[in-house]
Amino acid sequence: MSNAQDLKVGLVVPLSGPFASTAQQMMNGVNLYVQQHGDTVAGRKVVLIVKDDTGINPAITKRQAQELLIKDKVDVLAGFGLTPGAFAAAPLAQETKTPMVVMNAATSAITTKSDYITRTSTTLPQVAAPMATWAKDNGVQKVYVIVADYGPGHDAAAQFKKTFTAAGGEIIGELHTPLTKPDFAPFLQKIKDAKPDALFLFIPNGDQGVAFAKGYKERGLDQAGIKLLATGDIATEDMIDAMGDSALGILTSYYYAQAHDSPENKAYVAAYAKAYPKVRPNMISVAGYDGMHLIYEALKKTGGDASGDKFMAAVKGMSWMSPRGPIMIDPATRDIVQNVYIRKVERVDGVLQNVEFHTFEAVKDPEKG
Repeated sequence: MSNAQDLKVGLVVPLSGPFASTAQQMMNGVNLYVQQHGDTVAGRKVVLIVKDDTGINPAITKRQAQELLIKDKVDVLAGFGLTPGAFAAAPLAQETKTPMVVMNAATSAITTKSDYITRTSTTLPQVAAPMATWAKDNGVQKVYVIVADYGPGHDAAAQFKKTFTAAGGEIIGELHTPLTKPDFAPFLQKIKDAKPDALFLFIPNGDQGVAFAKGYKERGLDQAGIKLLATGDIATEDMIDAMGDSALGILTSYYYAQAHDSPENKAYVAAYAKAYPKVRPNMISVAGYDGMHLIYEALKKTGGDASGDKFMAAVKGMSWMSPRGPIMIDPATRDIVQNVYIRKVERVDGVLQNVEFHTFEAVKDPEKG
């Protein structure tokens, strides 16, 4: 039985279902942080209570969050692998003034749905805009946009189009793919026939990226000279291994790569490899790790008080050196400010890696100005 003084963190994550790898990475990062920093902060024992929302089932996410708040009386809500679930839980955080730390879901508007939400992952506009700028600066004139048909996809498409056309580029088509079990073949054929310089892609991280990368090569889009530009969701470290050679040369913009060259990341990758020898760390693991850092540091500042207004005041403007590079919680939006890297998949010492070669520093979510 836990004591009244325990600091209870309720995590809602997709432990089962098609996005289980998201939950695995997130929980690996969360648990690694607690392992390294102890399970007591500001005199309170940290108790993690984990619930499975099985993927894209906002009604289940909401029910789990409700149960955590009412039955388990958690002090902080955290996790949230996917946008629909984060949207469903937001009103509960607002109503109960409970801090809610989003560790993956990346639609820009999530943080606007409650004053008690902050985020340690990214937003889609935050990674799409730099890719548009980089593409236009590097000779790409005509782009075909293809995104998954839900919030993050719409966000990514809108921001890419806005930034790319403002720079003088041309969007020659746009396609929306079904969120579950898409067959990419007809979409890829349509893009090939349109002969763009590049396609810009967003699909949720997981198996879809493998299918897309293979289809892109099989249909000869690379032979036709159509560059594959994407947000990093397609090329997460746990997925590029499954893609094999079809991953080589994929260009992505993102906030974290296992190959990121910094002392903090080298230490993180080594600790992760020791704790989870069979899994490669990806960005969601780092967002989980940083989410726990944020919770610990906020409690140190408040002297252990996790009440919503005090917790959020402590979070605003907080900055630290993450394994991904320097990050800050924007005091105005409670969203994350971070470097966005342009990377290319290459073999490094026999291992496929996202090799960073261009940095956009301290990028804010462009949707929120």
